[in-house]
Amino acid sequence: QVQLVESGGGLVHAGGSLSLSCAASGRTFSNYPMGWFLPAPGKERELVAGISSSGSTMYADSVKGRFNISRDNAKNAVILQMNTLKPEDTAVYDCAARRRRGSTVRTTDGEYDYWGQGTQVTVSS
Repeated sequence: QVQLVESGGGLVHAGGSLSLSCAASGRTFSNYPMGWFLPAPGKERELVAGISSSGSTMYADSVKGRFNISRDNAKNAVILQMNTLKPEDTAVYDCAARRRRGSTVRTTDGEYDYWGQGTQVTVSS
């Protein structure tokens, strides 16, 4: 059974940093698309950052230059490094993984097969 477990969320002051981790179990995702999403009530989740099988990355405009997505293959995990955090970054961040490889970043939540439980990030002003 595949499980994605997020960690690293918490409370931080504006301008601070957090590192979110999404560790997978049940299969290896080192060469499979993964991403971090934000919930959007009544709509599809919104992509924050994604990484493809080939390592290409994509970011929401609001986080470009501040967030970085990467893999930790030794831990079968994907990492979201969040820098220069702003109060508007406050949200629950969901990790997702796709069961099929793809050379491009998958940008919609319907393209992912597995989801974590979410981790809360709160940025105080």
